[in-house]
Amino acid sequence: MSSAAVTSRFPAPATETAAGEGDWVELRADGGATIAFQPVGDDYRPPQWPGQDHPQQLHLDFDVVDLDRGEEQVLAIGARKAGHQPGGDGFRVYLDPAGHPFCLVHDASA
Repeated sequence: MSSAAVTSRFPAPATETAAGEGDWVELRADGGATIAFQPVGDDYRPPQWPGQDHPQQLHLDFDVVDLDRGEEQVLAIGARKAGHQPGGDGFRVYLDPAGHPFCLVHDASA
C-alpha cells in the first residue's frame, strides 16, 4: 500500500468519504472540500512538532461535539496524542500516522 493510501485512510472515518486512483488519493466532503494525498519518497522525515527542525507541512482542525469521543475515534484509527498540548479545554493536538499534527476542536454545533 502506498504512503498516500496509508495516510489517507487515517482521516477517512472522520470524513466518511474516500476516493482514489493509483498512488494519488483524495478525500471529498459533501460540502465540496477535497484533501489530496500523494506518495512521499523513501527519504521522508516526519515533522517534529512543535519544534521547527522538521516543520509541519500542513495542519487540519476537525470540529467535534465531544472531545473525549473524538479522541477515542482518532486513537482507534492510528493517531497519537501529542506530548505538547498548548492549552485550553477547547482543543487537543494529535499526530497522524505520518507525524503530521492536527487538532480536534470542541464545537457544540458540529
